[in-house]
Amino acid sequence: MTDAAPSYTSALLQHHGAVGAGGLDAGVAAHYGDPVREQRALASGRAVVDESQRGVVTVSGPDRLSWLTTLSSQVLTGLQPGQSTETLFLSVQGRVEFAPHVLDDGETTWLIAEADEAPGLAGWLDSMRFALRVTVTDVSADWAVLAATRDLGEQLATALGDVDGAAPAVLVWHDPWPGVAPGGHPYADTEAHPGEDRSWYEHLVPMSALQRVVAALGEAGIDLAGSWAAEALRIEAWRPRWGSETDEKSIPHELDWMRTAVHLSKGCYKGQETVARVHNLGHPPRRLTLLDLDGSQHTLPEAGATVETGGKVVGRVTAAQLHHEAGPIALAVLKRSVDPAAVLTVRDVVAPATDGAEGSEAEPADLSGAAATQEPTAAGAAREEWAASQTVIVPPDAGSVVGRAQGLMRGPRGGGMRI
Repeated sequence: MTDAAPSYTSALLQHHGAVGAGGLDAGVAAHYGDPVREQRALASGRAVVDESQRGVVTVSGPDRLSWLTTLSSQVLTGLQPGQSTETLFLSVQGRVEFAPHVLDDGETTWLIAEADEAPGLAGWLDSMRFALRVTVTDVSADWAVLAATRDLGEQLATALGDVDGAAPAVLVWHDPWPGVAPGGHPYADTEAHPGEDRSWYEHLVPMSALQRVVAALGEAGIDLAGSWAAEALRIEAWRPRWGSETDEKSIPHELDWMRTAVHLSKGCYKGQETVARVHNLGHPPRRLTLLDLDGSQHTLPEAGATVETGGKVVGRVTAAQLHHEAGPIALAVLKRSVDPAAVLTVRDVVAPATDGAEGSEAEPADLSGAAATQEPTAAGAAREEWAASQTVIVPPDAGSVVGRAQGLMRGPRGGGMRI
């Protein structure tokens, strides 16, 4: 789907106790020795997460916002300096190719992406410039992302001022999830969305100042938390992530991305026909769900573990973590036909845990220090299974809005298409 990202290793992996992460978070720390404590600190606003492996692409020039609007699923024309949103770039078939977080500073639009996503995003955008007054640049090597559950822009500006002799404004992206953006439509049919309890901010700081600003935050009582802590909060909030919940077949309806990343009333863009057809007349073929996992196993399935019912594979786990309050939880993408009341089984072939040496992620995560009962397999791996119950995120009847009786699914707040 995209070009491979260059190898990256964060300077913060030198921090005491750091254990390197894998997957989308390769290059930064999974944790610093105590994942659950770090997660509690992050949830309470007392920690920051190193996400410097993330990609950053800039688009400058007077035509940037109108141009990006014509290419993407979101209306970006008129985006005000400091305003946060997100958008999707789709294939002709309506499948998600890129899903950047979007922030504009009045002169430049900043697209925060995953490490594996940014090179392809920058290359594709550059190929679509034609004669328009826009310049596309991949600045991933120059900018680092620090994430937190509260806005640390003022503290970071002060830290940068201490380093550089000035106090520049820090660009901060505020996650719009799970609000319903103008033109959006929610599929999760719940009045109390768990994502409302999670606030999320992504701060852009110069890569050269990363260690120094984190040290300054530490002196102010804001510690480091690893990517496992961030993932646990994301999963509990039902928040989709490019490269985790997405694959080569993903359409936005399956992940409830219609609420924040798609404007149903905007003009033509690539993939719009599929978006409109599924939303108005059809149903997405798959649906995102939250799984509550049996906690007696003391381990977690990896991304890609099969989800089964009645002996048949009906989906796959996309991400799993231990939440400090909810326990072991996971996101999974299932076939639409799966009964929401069905009790599911997650199965995985799990490699033995590493010794926890710095720079390598221990998989699967050991939740208690106790050894799980496992069936040995080849090469020292073990076959495990977890009982799982569903919390429906995207209902099986999502979509097919034309002719739907009013009240069966809540309409969009803040504007959008009402049929």
